Amino acid sequence: MANKVVKFGGSSLADAGQFRKVADIIKSDAKRKYVVPSAPGKRFSDDIKVTDMLYKCCELAGSGVDFTDDFRLIKDRYNGIISELGIDMSLDEDFNAIIKELKARPSKDFAASRGEFLNGKVLANYLGFNFVDAADVIIFDTKGQLLLDETVKAVREKLGGLDNAVIPGFYGRTTEGYIKTFSRGGSDVTGSIIANAVRAEIYENWTDVSGFLVADPRIVDKPDVIKVITYRELRELAYMGASVLHEDAIFPVRSAGIPINIRNTNRPEDDGTMIVSDDFDFSKESLNHTITGIAGKKGFSTINIEKAMMNNETGFGMKVLTVLYNNGLSFEHMPSGIDTMSITLSTEKLAPVRDKVMAELRKAVEPDHLEIEDGIAMLAVVGRRMKNTRGTVARIFASMAHARINVKLIDQGSSELNVIIGVSEDDLPEAIRRIYDMFINSEK
Repeated sequence: MANKVVKFGGSSLADAGQFRKVADIIKSDAKRKYVVPSAPGKRFSDDIKVTDMLYKCCELAGSGVDFTDDFRLIKDRYNGIISELGIDMSLDEDFNAIIKELKARPSKDFAASRGEFLNGKVLANYLGFNFVDAADVIIFDTKGQLLLDETVKAVREKLGGLDNAVIPGFYGRTTEGYIKTFSRGGSDVTGSIIANAVRAEIYENWTDVSGFLVADPRIVDKPDVIKVITYRELRELAYMGASVLHEDAIFPVRSAGIPINIRNTNRPEDDGTMIVSDDFDFSKESLNHTITGIAGKKGFSTINIEKAMMNNETGFGMKVLTVLYNNGLSFEHMPSGIDTMSITLSTEKLAPVRDKVMAELRKAVEPDHLEIEDGIAMLAVVGRRMKNTRGTVARIFASMAHARINVKLIDQGSSELNVIIGVSEDDLPEAIRRIYDMFINSEK
């Protein structure tokens, strides 16, 4: 029988009420056999995450300060969940083992991992599932790099004879036996790895939102949810600052061709967002809009170079890039004309070597004019459907013109998957709203 791996974030497991929602979701589909939980998150805005509470205990232990009172808050949090759920279990042995380890070796990785470890035990008991310690199956080398092949093998061996399992997210162990946490992506990475190992039909990532949004809700009022997005589109939006899954959490399932479904624990009836492979057959999908998403990011500067007959000067671009390379700078975009070249790069990274770069460029290419323009924001309009839709770029420019927004640069790759636009930082929010109106509101 096909199976699904389901990961639940901290807000989905913050208290007993959320545990009940999670259990209902899991039990509503027999394919949901493997569960990856996070540590309990915030129950309300001023609440403290269990992971942060554990970090504090570790810090106190490392300073030789008694952390009994602080750890009691952690005990109360878990015991409260257990009591409200009415399950017959005790975590006292685990609590004592954690306290003993923190006193002996106050490791931040160990401390942080215990939130998921304890939550996994509670959830497994509540569901009647097997508990599998992530330290037994998620393997890192001595430098903290994930050993994916060894991990996949260990997961398959461990889960092979089990009908179901709860595997805590966020951590594993090194080949030397020490607890190690993921530096980025947390439990999302664990879920992705387990999905790869068990050859899951789908990897469901349950959180507190009903999928990815077409635009930032802080800029656009109640933006639409993206129903289906490819991994490539996701990367483009993430690159421009959209809050999406980290690449580390995507690679294990992307390489295996397993789709990810972002779902809302508090609204399980919502379809959420489906993340699919780039060769996914969209012929059966109802495609409502030309674009998939819009994302923008501030903090860029543009080096503008002008020189007559630049196009006839062999090696001009190489000289410019060599100056950047020698100063440890990478560029984001480099549109050029016959006598002009504009290089967009991070203002923060340029700042320490700003004067040096300008001096070296003057010496290397002897420009007629050279300047730096700060306060640039980059905006990406992403969509697999743009390639076969006439007039897309014209509509983008029309939306800018109607708002009297000056477009400072435009860059479109050969794949035609996205269009990058440079505008003033002050104009970025309005630019996003105008493009959203042009491509989403007007197409409804």
